[in-house]
Amino acid sequence: MDGTLLIERKENKTMISSKRHIINRKLKDLMTRMLIYVCTLFSVSLLIGIIAYVFVRGIGVINWSFLTSVTSVLDGTVGIAGNIVNTVLIVLITMIIATPIGVGSAIYLNEYAKKGRLVTIIEFATETLAGIPSIIFGLFGMMFFGEKLGLGYSLLTGSFTLILMVLPLITRNTQEALKTVPKMYRDGAIGLGSGKWHMIRTILIPCAMPGIITGVILAIGRIVGESAALLFTAGSAKHLPAGISGLLQKPFQSGGTLTIQMYLSATSEGNFDVAFGIAVVLLIIVLLINLMTKRLTKKFDVTRQSN
Repeated sequence: MDGTLLIERKENKTMISSKRHIINRKLKDLMTRMLIYVCTLFSVSLLIGIIAYVFVRGIGVINWSFLTSVTSVLDGTVGIAGNIVNTVLIVLITMIIATPIGVGSAIYLNEYAKKGRLVTIIEFATETLAGIPSIIFGLFGMMFFGEKLGLGYSLLTGSFTLILMVLPLITRNTQEALKTVPKMYRDGAIGLGSGKWHMIRTILIPCAMPGIITGVILAIGRIVGESAALLFTAGSAKHLPAGISGLLQKPFQSGGTLTIQMYLSATSEGNFDVAFGIAVVLLIIVLLINLMTKRLTKKFDVTRQSN
């Protein structure tokens, strides 16, 4: 009887201990979940608060004249049309040069280069470049492209500087996208008699296209939001080019982007209403870029699955 009582007591203690463990685990899970909800609510509230404040302060400034004219004391106009043109030109010049170089570099490193010390050094250098503050790129661009190459303060100087900044982003995103393509795709294509480049062009790149597009559009977003590097390189002129000839000459001239004009409006000119108006335009552009990224990624995912 004594042995049976001891066994029952041990079983009871085990059950009680097990129940306590389950209760403690559920309490910890509940506390963790509550903490996650609080952090999420704080982050979302902070984001919504910033966006709402910027829109409330700046939406009243935005109208057709603000978007299509240039600030002029003589004409009594306030506008950012010249800054929009400068931003578009810098994005186009930068991406036309950076995209093929970045994607090509990623293809070489991932598909052609032999894994070894050289590839490791290149990847480490790429990651290091991605972490360098943009103002250092601006200082280098001003001294090298502006002074040594004689481009001065111009959109070309700013674009060449931004190319150095976004190349690591495009290269690393493309590499990661290429790594997600299953190895059997490569082996199957080669086994069927496909050449290396034909396999890359017809199978690898289409499969990795969502990741490549994401990297490219993220690079565009960084260009649109960049200011520190462009302060040293592109200048702050905001006039509109006169005709096609003026547009062709514009890359060799000084030009301030939207972020530069927002900075100048808030500091040198002390016009915070215009600065918040430009901030609203930039937020809308960033929102459109994110929507475009999701739409294109979804489109290529559907196309890849159907094929």
